[in-house]
Amino acid sequence: AAIEAGMRVFMEKACLVDSTGLRKLVEANALADQKGLKVGVGLQRRHDSGYVNGIQKIHDGKYGDLICLQAYWNGGGIWWRSPQEDWNEMQKQMNNWYHFVWLSGDNICEQHVHNLDVCNWAKDAHPVEANGMGGAEVRKMDNPGGTEIFDHHFVEFTYPDGTKMYSQCRHARGCFNRVSEYAFGSQGNGGMTDSGEAKDRGGVDFKFGAYDQEHYALVEAIRNDTPYNEGHYGATSSFTAVLGRMATYSGKVIKWDEAVEKGKDEAP
Repeated sequence: AAIEAGMRVFMEKACLVDSTGLRKLVEANALADQKGLKVGVGLQRRHDSGYVNGIQKIHDGKYGDLICLQAYWNGGGIWWRSPQEDWNEMQKQMNNWYHFVWLSGDNICEQHVHNLDVCNWAKDAHPVEANGMGGAEVRKMDNPGGTEIFDHHFVEFTYPDGTKMYSQCRHARGCFNRVSEYAFGSQGNGGMTDSGEAKDRGGVDFKFGAYDQEHYALVEAIRNDTPYNEGHYGATSSFTAVLGRMATYSGKVIKWDEAVEKGKDEAP
């Protein structure tokens, strides 16, 4: 609606929670490009100087040909707002939006999408299939009957050239925690960040931390009328997370193209 009205857009991740959302966003992105409208997305690692420099070095051959990628967001639990007596079911779900797939996409979409986005960025591609496993052991104890999302996912993603990306995300207290990305290549391995001089992906100098820089780059693109549409990778990275969720929920190998075409619409 905003793009049709000729407005610029900043949208937060996850940009979609299902296949219907992907198809809508792809259409909106194309219309934005046609109209020359600027679109920003809250995958702020794309505007972090360490990531921008690190990914550029990976693209320049720092680790050689990429063979395997790892993505982690393992941490503690999240909030739950106890339903009030006068809340109906919709109010309960809206106030606890994180816990419902149609609103958050599950934690693999709402949170872990950041790490999946970095791996897609390093590969300059998105996976073509996924298989995985997961469950809701802790959430069942903490929120009996009040949540529908998993508290752990493990997914093996496969890129078009056969490269694997192994993805972990978990919410459980008192366990091993890690939030990072890692690359294995034919000539070495290491993290995705690197210090040094870099230029923001928006073509402007780094002036702020990533959470402010992403807005600065968008505003500069508007001021200078330079092409700027982060909705394209916002769509593919968000749907990478959806693909992983479809794999963990079903226990099956899920193909990207089939998921795009036949995936479930999560809206009630």
